[in-house]
Amino acid sequence: MKKITRLLFLSVAILFTGFAMAQSTVTGTVMDGEMNSPLPAANIVEKGTTNGVSSDFDGNFTITTEMTSGELVISYVGYGKVTVSFDGNTNLGAITLTGDNTLEEIVIIGSGVIDLAEDRKTPIAVSTIRASEIQEKAGNFDLPVLLKSTPSVQTVQAGGFGDGQMFLRGFDQTNTAFLLNGQPINGMEDGKMYWSNWQGVTEVANAIQVQRGLGASKLAISSVGGTVNIVTKTIDRRAGGFVQQMVGNDNYLKSTAYFSTGVGEKGWSFSGLLGHWQGDGYVDYTQGQGQTYFLSVGYQPNEKHSLNFLLTGAPQWHAAAGSGSIRSFVENERGRRYNSWNFEGIDSPNTLHGGNSVYPGGRNIYHKPVANLSWDWNINDKSSLSTVLYGSMGRGSFAQSITDRNTGELLYARGSNNNHNWYGLVTNYNNQLTENLNFNIGADMRFYNGIHFRDIREFISIDSVSNSSGYSGGETYFLTEAGGINPWEVFFDPNTDHLQRFGYDYEEQINYQGIFGQLEYAKNNFSAFFQGALSNQSHVRTEFLNTSTPGQGEDSEKVNNIGFNLKAGGSYQIGDMHKVFVNAGYYSRQPFHDTLFQNNRGGNELLQPEVENEEITGFEAGYQFNGGRAISANLNVYHTTWDNRTLVNNNGENGDDFISFQTLGVKQVHYGVELEVMTRPLDNLRLNGFLSLGEWQFKDNANQRTFDNDGNQIGSDEEIVIDGFDVGGAAQVTAGVNGSFEFCKNTSIDGAWNWYNDLFSTGSLEEAPVSMPSYDTVDLGFSYKLLVGEGTNSIQFRLNVNNVFDEVYLESVNGNLQASSNPADNYKGVNMDNTGRFGYGRTWNTSIRFNF
Repeated sequence: MKKITRLLFLSVAILFTGFAMAQSTVTGTVMDGEMNSPLPAANIVEKGTTNGVSSDFDGNFTITTEMTSGELVISYVGYGKVTVSFDGNTNLGAITLTGDNTLEEIVIIGSGVIDLAEDRKTPIAVSTIRASEIQEKAGNFDLPVLLKSTPSVQTVQAGGFGDGQMFLRGFDQTNTAFLLNGQPINGMEDGKMYWSNWQGVTEVANAIQVQRGLGASKLAISSVGGTVNIVTKTIDRRAGGFVQQMVGNDNYLKSTAYFSTGVGEKGWSFSGLLGHWQGDGYVDYTQGQGQTYFLSVGYQPNEKHSLNFLLTGAPQWHAAAGSGSIRSFVENERGRRYNSWNFEGIDSPNTLHGGNSVYPGGRNIYHKPVANLSWDWNINDKSSLSTVLYGSMGRGSFAQSITDRNTGELLYARGSNNNHNWYGLVTNYNNQLTENLNFNIGADMRFYNGIHFRDIREFISIDSVSNSSGYSGGETYFLTEAGGINPWEVFFDPNTDHLQRFGYDYEEQINYQGIFGQLEYAKNNFSAFFQGALSNQSHVRTEFLNTSTPGQGEDSEKVNNIGFNLKAGGSYQIGDMHKVFVNAGYYSRQPFHDTLFQNNRGGNELLQPEVENEEITGFEAGYQFNGGRAISANLNVYHTTWDNRTLVNNNGENGDDFISFQTLGVKQVHYGVELEVMTRPLDNLRLNGFLSLGEWQFKDNANQRTFDNDGNQIGSDEEIVIDGFDVGGAAQVTAGVNGSFEFCKNTSIDGAWNWYNDLFSTGSLEEAPVSMPSYDTVDLGFSYKLLVGEGTNSIQFRLNVNNVFDEVYLESVNGNLQASSNPADNYKGVNMDNTGRFGYGRTWNTSIRFNF
């Protein structure tokens, strides 16, 4: 018995001794490669286990490993992972993390409804802009400018603050889907984007991902050209913030402050941002100013649940740049800065004119706060549920100067109001069915109320306006109240009195219900996916002006349209460095609300025959080369057919007549090749380049109808010949080179060259577009970081100079007038009687930022 006891005792002793020997103590310090400072709260995990710790405030860590040798994985939000080996008790010394271009380490709440390319193993054509680049290069431009150095993207500045436009593979913003943390933000009525409403988004964006073509989104969204995902800050792992002051050309000033508490011991986190901007604008008389606010409240009660409430808005006003002939710019001494849309010598006692003697022809005034509540629930190791509940309330107006037609006297500013209430829910359930098979299913619900009317924004030389149509059975009534021109005032005190409206007064109810799902299979080097979505969109239009009872609305017939999409693809990994993929998809897309009714200025009659769904078919294939940090490349080919389009072209007001054209059965075909190369020949040198070759044309012919002011068709349908016409608006061939060089510690320069070729005008489809001259621009930047005190405190200096060589170029042309036989009537081969817009000349901005 004693021998057995001794044997058991010896066995237990040996077992515990072996267990103790199978452990090691590993220490080290995690450093921020950009700041050359300690990185607190970094994650250190023993590879292949759940054993992990976090670095302390000084970046130090100590971890007791389960094995005597192995590997540690060190990671941090926004930085590339580093894997280091250990053998026994080891001091690893300093371990440096550097920023990367992936999204895997960003804290994303509502991640299950934010369709990012990295969440799916089957690739797509994609480019990602990280927070550091957004911070440096945003400057005093709209968000689309950040994307111009990516393949098949062109941005147009358009004159005033917030009026920028973006084209993706030749498709404008109405046909590119924009998502903010998984929330659709294109206009529900027409798909348009107004960047003036999103002036502050670049301040709080963690990343912007451009998905060209079919993309990774599972929603049945209006994505023909592609999808742009904007991912904002939600939860920061560590406390800190920044204060920044920026100045720029034409008296531009921007002040911003941000602070985050980090995640507290009880799981709460708070972050907020406040900002103010103002400037005179590059184009004459396009002054603007606005504010930015952002609030995020996060709560993580345990490892299974994460909640985040976000509120952001950007109240602003900015004057508009009027359109004009190319001749008017060329012959005016102000050149491309010329703005024909203003009234000189006006001495208004009010403030719409900006305090000078020039009254603007038009000014945009808007405030659109957006709120969403996100909830991530990790149900178990294999399944999760992600939900985002959101809402926005837009209040604002385009205030346009109205003059006496006989005397030219400026009378008042008329407001064209476009208000809305928009609520929605996106939810997605994900389940890892097997080791190789992943399934998710979700729902997308949207409820939209659009409110449109005209009123008085400001009285100038008169104190009332009479109206004798619409309300009160034809009796004359007077508008005596002015709605104001301050975006805060407009939001909290909107005009709700129907008898203080004129011109048009109607509302829209657009409701959308959709379901979507995806099945993805991945094993070894092969992956494949299938996606599907089905949706119903209903429309009701309520008329208030042309009714029998003043102020009492009359509803139109309710319209329901069913839409769907199907997408599938596959990829194969060849060794460690090569991957090929193919994707295909088909969309049956519901028509926009604005194409369903005869016109939006009176009457609830639907177009007959009713507008049918658009049909989009897309194919793409790609090759990815991953040569590690030194070089990587993406090669994509695509073919998109957009069929059965309906176009509505409103020529505007001509006296008392309002003429509109409806073109049915329009077909476009876009195909091309995209090459993107990313290199890092030296540790301190990054050099990237891209080339996009596209061919975008209209195919077959179409039918056109003309309507008068009352929505009655004039004449019969007419066939228009458009087969073979080039699609205008954006360059079909683009190329660029960009890079950065750190020539000494924390000091770097960067630059970008972009070239645009094969540009064509927009305009009537009845004639061929005008070929425009190619152009190129060069941008430069300089950055310097100064470490201050201990920890991660720093002061950062930044200088951006855009269009360094002051290139003069036509950015956009609207019109079909071919070159004149008289060379004096042409500008670089373009007839100067066409309407056009020149791009900005040399601009600059510089900032100082204190990070703490």
